[in-house]
Amino acid sequence: MPEPETNESLNTTASAEPANNPAVPGPEAAQSAELLAQLAAAKQEVAANLDRYVRSVADLENFRRRTVREKDELRLFATSRVLEDLLPVLDNLGLAVAAAKQPGADAKSLAGGVDMVLSQLKSALTSHGIKEISPAGLPFDANLHESISAQPSAEVPEGNVLTVVRTGFTLNGRLLRPASVIVSAGPAKNS
Repeated sequence: MPEPETNESLNTTASAEPANNPAVPGPEAAQSAELLAQLAAAKQEVAANLDRYVRSVADLENFRRRTVREKDELRLFATSRVLEDLLPVLDNLGLAVAAAKQPGADAKSLAGGVDMVLSQLKSALTSHGIKEISPAGLPFDANLHESISAQPSAEVPEGNVLTVVRTGFTLNGRLLRPASVIVSAGPAKNS
C-alpha cells in the first residue's frame, strides 16, 4: 500500500521541478533556446536549398527544351546557305534551256554556256566543303574508289585507275560517294 504524501515529500518534488519549469531560467533553458535557434536556421537553409534545387531543375529543363528547339531549327535551316548559293546556278540553267529552245540556236555556244554553269555549280559546292574525287591515273584506293571492272592497258600501270566512270565526292574529308572507276590490269597478256 502506498504511503500517504506529506508536506516534506511535496516539497522535495517541487524543488526538483524548477529546472524544467520554463519560467525559471537555467542552463537547460539556454541550451534549449540555442537548439531552437539552430533548428530555425537549419529549416531556413533547407528551404533555401530546396528553392535552389527547384530552380536548377527548372533551368535544366528549359535548357533541354531550348537545345532541342535549336537543334530542330538548325536541321531545318542548315541547308539554306547552300541552297542560296545554288539558286543562281538554277537560274542560269533555266536561261540555257531557254536559249536552246530558240530557233537557230548555236550548239557550240550552248555547250560553252552549260560548261560555265557547271563551273559555277562546282564552285558553289566547293565553297561548302564538297571536293571531287577524280583519280584518273592514280593508284586505286579502296577507301575512295569503287572498282567496277578491270581492263588491260599498256599506258597505265597495273593497279592504277584507267578511267573514271562516275566522279566521287567528299564533304569536309568525309566520303559522300566513292568514285566509280575502271582499274588497269596492266599490259595485255598474249595467249
